[in-house]
Amino acid sequence: MSVRLYPNECVKRIVAFIPPGHHHARFIIEIGNDKIVLHEATVAGIVRAYAMVALHPTRRAIELEVKRLSAREKKHGFAQWQLVETSRDEAVIIEEATRLWGEATPAKC
Repeated sequence: MSVRLYPNECVKRIVAFIPPGHHHARFIIEIGNDKIVLHEATVAGIVRAYAMVALHPTRRAIELEVKRLSAREKKHGFAQWQLVETSRDEAVIIEEATRLWGEATPAKC
């Protein structure tokens, strides 16, 4: 697996929109010549992870993992596939993430 680090100057544009006939937002992120399209549920997971780490007075890491939720498990209006919090120890998450960050190759913008 290759790991790339994209500094702010590599992100050319972000577009948020709701496609005709849909109820949930999609997001396009342009990085270099690539365009990434994310569903609202993915961005919601990113926002939740950000808030749970950046705004928490002591928490330093969180890991979300994809899980298929049954109709009984999920809230009404939520997608079947969701990013949900794992039970991995914070120190283990930080150790792995720090190693990957150190292995990252800076992207050429």
